[in-house]
Amino acid sequence: MRIALWLLGLFAVAAVAALFAGSNPGTVTLFWPPYRIDLSLNLFLLVLGVGFLVLHLALRTFSLVLRIPQQARQWRQQQRERAIQTALLESLSHLFAGRFIRARKAAELVIALDMAKGSGPSDGAGRLRSIAHLLAAESAHSLQDRGVRDQHLQDAMPHIASRDGQELRDGVQLRAARWAFDDRDAPKSLELLDQLPQGAARRTIALRLRFKAARLAGLSLQALELSRLLTKHRAFSEVAGKSIARGLAIEYVSSARDPLQVQRCWDRLEMTEQRMPDVAMQAAERLLAHGGSVPLSRQWLLPVWQMSMDSPDMLTDAQRVRMVRLLEQGFSQSDVPPDAEWLALIENAQMANPRDHALQYLAGMVCMRLHLWGKAQQLLKQSLTLQQNAGLRRDAWRALAQLAEQRQDSATATQAYREALRISPETDIS
Repeated sequence: MRIALWLLGLFAVAAVAALFAGSNPGTVTLFWPPYRIDLSLNLFLLVLGVGFLVLHLALRTFSLVLRIPQQARQWRQQQRERAIQTALLESLSHLFAGRFIRARKAAELVIALDMAKGSGPSDGAGRLRSIAHLLAAESAHSLQDRGVRDQHLQDAMPHIASRDGQELRDGVQLRAARWAFDDRDAPKSLELLDQLPQGAARRTIALRLRFKAARLAGLSLQALELSRLLTKHRAFSEVAGKSIARGLAIEYVSSARDPLQVQRCWDRLEMTEQRMPDVAMQAAERLLAHGGSVPLSRQWLLPVWQMSMDSPDMLTDAQRVRMVRLLEQGFSQSDVPPDAEWLALIENAQMANPRDHALQYLAGMVCMRLHLWGKAQQLLKQSLTLQQNAGLRRDAWRALAQLAEQRQDSATATQAYREALRISPETDIS
């Protein structure tokens, strides 16, 4: 359709031109003393058109000749950019494939080609050069060549423009912090992370790296706070977050060296962490080991005790034995008899679970602490008939031997001591 319209237009122009030229009697006279030139109007217009066309073509040719050096420079620049692009892609490909020497050589080729181009540090080429330095540094880090890595890292920073290179600058610092962590230099890694802007420091990748560096540096509290934040942002699953928080809380509580520090560590834990059985038992154990308040240790263990009574399967046998040991230790250290609340709790638990060897043992030791000799002997003998922990079984025999000595029954005491000695500390009867 378009070609047909063009043909119609050409026919119309040709018809108009023929009509105009066929009936045009006009004449153009040129005076060039002493000459006079007479031309028909049609010929003059034809000569004028041809002259204009020739002049236009001459000017176009002259312009093209003058642009040859510029086109040559553009061609060379295009070839250099293609070479840079190819080298950059090769560096990335080799880096992902684990061919680190080739990746570093390709990145250094990008740097050499970019420097030959003469780009200033304020344009986009500066960012390209920084990325090439970063790739070379990453390859050198994988090769454990720290000197070359640090040199490329140092060379990468000046080429990032201050206006549009903030993201790249943050990326370079994050990689440097990761390399420091890989070198087991946790203080340097944390120092580099502290230099990040507030927005970049709260990104998940930065929080993960800070969490790992804090754990490496032994900063249990900081690592615990970061694990809470990462779990909140769903960087950790709920199960993994609870497991990590439990381990860090135990480690943090274990770092306390006196009762006051144990109390401060406990107060900094969240409620969900305080209700974790292992955390509560570790805190109570550290408090008792440093001569802290026995009622306070029982208060920390009370939620775990109540949850274990409501859900007997919540605690493993080892955790149940450990809690009984801690309560027994508190009762033996305290100068005053157990309070009525705990007596009622232990008695109700023992009566509700007559087949639980740990509860029978604990009730017997409490009765012994209260000088209820007959009831203590009955409960301790009942605990021996059940399958139980070797340590509790050995201590039950010792307690029965002490009760026999108080009754001046030497034969029974001797037999009880012999039974206790037969149980090896490494034997686990459960």
